[in-house]
Amino acid sequence: MKGEPCRILRVAGPLIEMEYTGGTAMYDLVSLGDAALPGEVVAISGDVVTVQAYEYTGGLAPGHRARPRGAPLSARLGPGLLGGIFDGLLRPLSAAGEWLVPGANRPQDRGRTWTFTPRVTEGQQVTQGAVLGEVRTAGPVPVRILVPPGRSGPVERIAPEGSYPSGAVVAVVADAEVRMVCDWPIRTPRPVLERVEAREALNTGQRAIDLLFPVARGSTVAVPGGFGTGKTVLLQQIAKWCDADVIVYIGCGERGNEMADVIAELSALEDPRTGGRLADRTVTIANTSNMPMMAREASIYTGATVAEYFRDMGLDVVAIADSTSRWAEALREFASRTGELPAEEGYPAGLASAIAAFYERAAAVTTLGGARGSVTVIGAVSPPGGDMTEPVTAHTERFVRCLWTLDRDLAYARHYPAISWSGSFSRDTDAVGAGHAQAGDPDWVRRRTRTAALLAEADRLADLVDLVGITALPDRERIGVLGGRLIREGLLQQSALSERDAFCGPEKTTALAEAVLDVVDRCRRLVDSGVPAATVEEADFTPLLRAREESGPHDAAGVAARRDAVLARLGELS
Repeated sequence: MKGEPCRILRVAGPLIEMEYTGGTAMYDLVSLGDAALPGEVVAISGDVVTVQAYEYTGGLAPGHRARPRGAPLSARLGPGLLGGIFDGLLRPLSAAGEWLVPGANRPQDRGRTWTFTPRVTEGQQVTQGAVLGEVRTAGPVPVRILVPPGRSGPVERIAPEGSYPSGAVVAVVADAEVRMVCDWPIRTPRPVLERVEAREALNTGQRAIDLLFPVARGSTVAVPGGFGTGKTVLLQQIAKWCDADVIVYIGCGERGNEMADVIAELSALEDPRTGGRLADRTVTIANTSNMPMMAREASIYTGATVAEYFRDMGLDVVAIADSTSRWAEALREFASRTGELPAEEGYPAGLASAIAAFYERAAAVTTLGGARGSVTVIGAVSPPGGDMTEPVTAHTERFVRCLWTLDRDLAYARHYPAISWSGSFSRDTDAVGAGHAQAGDPDWVRRRTRTAALLAEADRLADLVDLVGITALPDRERIGVLGGRLIREGLLQQSALSERDAFCGPEKTTALAEAVLDVVDRCRRLVDSGVPAATVEEADFTPLLRAREESGPHDAAGVAARRDAVLARLGELS
């Protein structure tokens, strides 16, 4: 129930203080001033209510009126999401200029109708989470209309197949009306039947990830890296090529030109699954650095809620947040205005809890309707000056299962993606390895272990080479240095601009890894048989190093042919 109008007492940027007249609760929405700017109650102390505003508050002054709306900040979930571009409060940005009007609250799909197809009959008994019908959108993913949580009983009415506006009632279940759209509080996770162990690998199409630091569907990833290390490009590549059903891309405080590039590329890119537009199964939430600061704080929760909405339909969803550091900066700015006692580097004391709560919304689950779905959360972290010990990075590492650290030296050496094999980890490796074995690839663990061991050996020898030179090393250790170079240049490097190598299928990743390992093994056998290491090093490895660029995304046979060519040349040395 809406509260009575009250008077604004103080305005300090996004911080608003107003009179408490009853009818207001924590996290309720408030309309501020004549423009009805949206705000959220964050504190109630005596007869004063503190509100964080989600719009620019220029022109708002003490004495203006505010009206509590009697409901928490919620996201409107429905068929208009896929293919759309929204701000941090899930308001559409598609109409030029209209979204810039303070207080604007334009519906996502004004004037549109959707084709509804029922999947149940009148009188049928249904439980919470059951599918009542489907709505076809422009993309390959149908939007399923579900029985709301906490509802079960007979279907008293179901709409026949036809076109309806999003607000139309399409079913009545146990006296409760069900519409094509529903509102859900963004800070409240949507319920599930149970959380299950994440075992199935999410294929990203990026070899350095899929081979060395895999992530399971329903897991969590942090991508820390300083300026210029390629965080945004890497996340764009994952959004384009990973094998999730739905992508939720949250541009949180990043530069507007980068966000515009993301939107343009997603709109132009062909979906490798269907041949249509990739954007048709993507939801883009854009709250760039020039947009209201506190809406940036809400955008993270808005994106998580949208991801859970599609997860409850039995889909695999990837939510990408770029970047959580800008979100944390919004928390710090607001905390300083409210006078909250600062903790490390001025961040609020509850920063760690807020980060944990966000990543906790990732999960592989059994939905209320009994289907399997997942939300995988990937968050970029932008530590100032590349300082990996700063609070946001340090706390995030505690709560994620995978860490893909981007290395400045690799990036400056033009090695992309610049994922550090010594500073990254994946706690999903055992589960993903078991999943690969069940899927018919029992050698995946062996390939990963050997690749990681060769990289570690090459890193160990690198300092010796810098100190005494390569010629001072024993022949077998010189082959270890050579093996590290072949892995870095022939396997881990991957160009986002290459038509053939921007995406790499699992079979090509396997073929490249096996090819490099086979060549290194042959080199070691040659050295053990008495062939000088210098002679082996002078061999032409070009076919192997160019195999990633010259073979297509799924061309394992082409990689094997180039491997055989190199092995044949090495055979001539014995």
